[in-house]
Amino acid sequence: MKKIVLLLVTIISLSQALEAKKIKLVNQYEAYVTEFSVNENGTEVKYKTNDSGFAEIESNKDTVLIHAENYRDLSLNFAAIKDGDTVTIHKIFTWKDLINPMFYIIYGGLWLLLFIIFAETGLFVGFFLPGDSLLFVAGIYSRNLAHEFLKLIGLGNFQNNWIELLILIVLVSFAGIIGNTTGYTFGRKIGPAMFHWKDRFLFRKKYLFEAQEFYDKNGGGAIIFARFVPFIRTFAPIVAGIVRMPRAKFGFFNIVGCIAWVSSMILAGHFLQQWILTQFNFNLKNHLEAIVIGIVLVTTAPILYKLFFGKKKNTGDGASK
Repeated sequence: MKKIVLLLVTIISLSQALEAKKIKLVNQYEAYVTEFSVNENGTEVKYKTNDSGFAEIESNKDTVLIHAENYRDLSLNFAAIKDGDTVTIHKIFTWKDLINPMFYIIYGGLWLLLFIIFAETGLFVGFFLPGDSLLFVAGIYSRNLAHEFLKLIGLGNFQNNWIELLILIVLVSFAGIIGNTTGYTFGRKIGPAMFHWKDRFLFRKKYLFEAQEFYDKNGGGAIIFARFVPFIRTFAPIVAGIVRMPRAKFGFFNIVGCIAWVSSMILAGHFLQQWILTQFNFNLKNHLEAIVIGIVLVTTAPILYKLFFGKKKNTGDGASK
């Protein structure tokens, strides 16, 4: 009898023993959640993930409650998950998310991507939208985005890395070309009237004549270069229309510039992600904020250089004369 009781006690104690499972905790943007806690019998047990995003959770419950700062609490079916599974916990929205390219890809996909590229290059209100960083991240998720279009045309099961990249580049380039054309058309319509405006606080007629002269000399290069510079790519086609750059000339450089911009950014995101992950086991998806800052700094560096050093050089030239 004692042996039976002892056996039952052993079985019960074993059933109540803590079970350990490794899980990878990520947010909806696929970035690692580095710190979180689990409510275990009324006590908050804190965990930190390793460099690969994994943490080993111990529990004797079927369901555990996971809590992380700035995230919604997650009730996790601990009994159902397997060792090594990836678990998603949702980050609470903040305005900071609007500069995260993944926000637009997760919640809008291909169609929001196309609208943003159109708006950023064709509408006044689009200057604040992420362009370069969004295309870079789109390259990382090229398969997901291209398959939204493939499903629409009934080819949801088709898989080919190069064809998927080509589809994405063609669609995004088309959106950018249409966007620039819209901005150019808008500028061309209001341009003649602006040449008759009187000088005001925010308007000087001489700037229109200077812009017209600049585009006459460097119009094609200006349109291509503007594609790679935040803010400027929004206003460049509008100014080109205002100073009445020839339509055929604008159209040619608009297409060349857009394809060059879209292709370089998408291909860079796609192949850099694969190469860096393979060579260094470093996932760019977990450092998107740093990537955004880096891309903005690189693309605005020529303007900042000209702003801070160009004026000094001009001043010196003027003094020497």
